[in-house]
Amino acid sequence: MLFSDGKVRADFADFVDRQIAAVRRVHAGEEDLPALHADKLIRTLVAAADSRQFGSALAGWRDEETVVRARADEPAVFVEKMLAELAVLGQAEFRSGSSEVFTRPIGEFLHYYESSGTTGDPVAAPKALDDLAANTINIGEMWRRVLTPADSALILINGPFAPAGYQFEKVMEYLGVLSLRLWVDNVTGDYTRILRLLRELSVSTYVGSPSRLLEMLHFAYRHGEPLPRFRRLLLMAEQAGPSLLRHLERLTGAKAFVGSFGSSETGTTAATCEQGRLHLQVQSYLFELADSRGIRPVDGGRDEGELVVTCLDLRARPLLRYRTGDLVEVTGTPCPCGVALPVVRTLGRVHDVMRLGGVGVRQQDVESVLWAENSPEAGHFTVLNYMLVLRGPDVVCLLTTDREPEAPGLDAVRRRLAGLFDGHNLSVRTVPALPPLASLGSYLGWKLSRLVDLDDPAMTDRLPPPIAEVVRVSLAEIEAATGLRPAIHLTEGAR
Repeated sequence: MLFSDGKVRADFADFVDRQIAAVRRVHAGEEDLPALHADKLIRTLVAAADSRQFGSALAGWRDEETVVRARADEPAVFVEKMLAELAVLGQAEFRSGSSEVFTRPIGEFLHYYESSGTTGDPVAAPKALDDLAANTINIGEMWRRVLTPADSALILINGPFAPAGYQFEKVMEYLGVLSLRLWVDNVTGDYTRILRLLRELSVSTYVGSPSRLLEMLHFAYRHGEPLPRFRRLLLMAEQAGPSLLRHLERLTGAKAFVGSFGSSETGTTAATCEQGRLHLQVQSYLFELADSRGIRPVDGGRDEGELVVTCLDLRARPLLRYRTGDLVEVTGTPCPCGVALPVVRTLGRVHDVMRLGGVGVRQQDVESVLWAENSPEAGHFTVLNYMLVLRGPDVVCLLTTDREPEAPGLDAVRRRLAGLFDGHNLSVRTVPALPPLASLGSYLGWKLSRLVDLDDPAMTDRLPPPIAEVVRVSLAEIEAATGLRPAIHLTEGAR
């Protein structure tokens, strides 16, 4: 970061040095985490008291005596007590007025971003200098175990309003890695120039969503371009289970990692190590898990539920006990990499379950069947990508493939999938290209991007105009490919 003001430069350099040192102590298991958490939580509560969102509930934290009493408490007891007292912040409440958490005038932020707004009102997610630096260091200190300055990275994140592309560009700067932050049109999907640059520059690393990578690979197949080869894939923004990771490794020759996990509003809550395991960034967050039994802190043991976060390095727009909507499993076992941070597995979003006759089917269920043996015994073709379309008792699986399969090959795929759709009419068809929705998994989640329920009245609710147009085009293509007509309310909602 370059600043003309000498004091800003000096203060920033001091902050960065202290942040790096603290992160490295935490990684090594040498930090007093309860004391660190208590100190950061006190600073966060003092800041949050100046926000409209939390000002009333935390009015007492404007009094210096409150801070003195808090610092006199035993750190772990203080943190536990405050988590019990603070109200949980739900997504709907936050999204209805996300700027209410600001503790500074907008002009004191460094960059302004918003979330995509595809699941509700866009969330204000501006970056202040301190939280940008903390997030960059958190990711960078994990990724330096994976990348070296000899690497180069394609950052392919089509998000004009969201901070992810810029954030990962800053991480590459931190690591001294050459990066290309590029863009592809969502409608034309022309990757010709990107593919040329990948070849000419011998780019080693892909940074972005699985769906965008799959679309680029399919474009290369369709247009006779050499398939891009990578050494590493740092995937994010979508659920990527073991079957999808292995599928992408086979297609690209790379080692695939779920590179990071988080959101525009929270920042990066977990990042990968060289073992391919996500580690919770406990130096910057307090983590809890929510389920039908209630909400409880992550204590290092095995547990799972919806992730609830309190951000400790986000004082310009603090989030306290924020329900993320993301399901995770904390494994409770140490990682061979030696980093003393809890290991977490992502399980998808709370709403990303397909209900069929009372039975829940998840993305991993479909992909573990579809790609478990993606060198089919019949037809010698490879399934590149897929979309499931539901309408009443009918389920149609649309596939893109590296070559036109023969009937026995398609039937083999259908038989593998049939067990997931018992009692439904399942058919499998190939298409030259999937509808545009398939490339938008990072914005929309599994549902709607790769699982399109034509009976679901909520499918097109509250979509912003650009995405609504993609939905309209996709619905028309789905009807042409499957013969399944969307419910009338969906075609009306996507106009």
